[in-house]
Amino acid sequence: MLMPFWRRALPGLVVALTAIGQVQAHEIVGNRFFPATLNIDDPGVNDELAIPTISGFKNGDTPPSKQLDISGEYAKRITDDFAIAVGGAWTHLKPSWLPAVSGFQNVETLLKYRIYRNPEHEFVMSVGLGIEWGGTGSAAVGAEKFNVYTPTFFFGKGLGDLPDTMNWARPFAITGQVGYAVPARSKTLSINTDTGDVDAEFNAKVLTWGGSIQYSMPYLKSSVIDLNLPEFINHLIPIVEFSLQTPVSNTLTSGTVTTGTINPGVLWVGNYFQVGVEAIVPVNRQSGSGVGVMAQLHLYLDDIDPRGLGKPIFGAAVQPAKPFPGN
Repeated sequence: MLMPFWRRALPGLVVALTAIGQVQAHEIVGNRFFPATLNIDDPGVNDELAIPTISGFKNGDTPPSKQLDISGEYAKRITDDFAIAVGGAWTHLKPSWLPAVSGFQNVETLLKYRIYRNPEHEFVMSVGLGIEWGGTGSAAVGAEKFNVYTPTFFFGKGLGDLPDTMNWARPFAITGQVGYAVPARSKTLSINTDTGDVDAEFNAKVLTWGGSIQYSMPYLKSSVIDLNLPEFINHLIPIVEFSLQTPVSNTLTSGTVTTGTINPGVLWVGNYFQVGVEAIVPVNRQSGSGVGVMAQLHLYLDDIDPRGLGKPIFGAAVQPAKPFPGN
């Protein structure tokens, strides 16, 4: 199932590795800066370090458990258009009826290749392959023993190309992603300790989809109108994200209920880092209960050290294109 994907991606990867030219730090398309988002991946290809990302919420267990996740991710560009990211998370669970348990989730990697960028229309597209490496985490916190492969499409579109009569809408941007998660094992067998029978749990193939709506105060000031707002306000990007999962096949024991969260929040962005805070609002009871919160510190390595850590392995270092050139 993955072979057709790689047959399509490989020619572009070869071109990217051989056609090394000028690179641009961070994901700036035309006048549009696409920030890193907390729940879904942004559409760009960059050198970044997200550490830590901290979230606390009540999960969808029956009854729900209090869950604390502390995670991090490091992304490294191989070329201007191709990057590899590695991430992991530590989870602490406190069921109301059992002692607390803690452990690491499976290690995840993402290979991402940017396939199109249109500065005039502030539009960018990328494709990627996410891999969750089974057996690298703790079963006590739900980490599976099998790999999961997720081919994914990413996009970002700024609305800066709207006519001047719609200036109020030009700072808006949308991003999105659509993936298809395929477990390496179609079912998991276990022994029922009460009956001695062999039980089979089917591992569903899942459509993973999400998006964000953003309103960029930096864009408003630099490309629409300067309202002489306080400088702190000019660095803010209010945002609403959503991240959903829909089982679509092999669902005999898992069902087909869509789960996920909606996440309103705000980002503060600078030239070298950003800070984000979002609420975690479950879309249904199977997704959790109550409202949680998450926060993240995100470092732009391609802006912090463009000739070292932020330089593509195959590529030349250039002066970073910063969201706030005067700072």
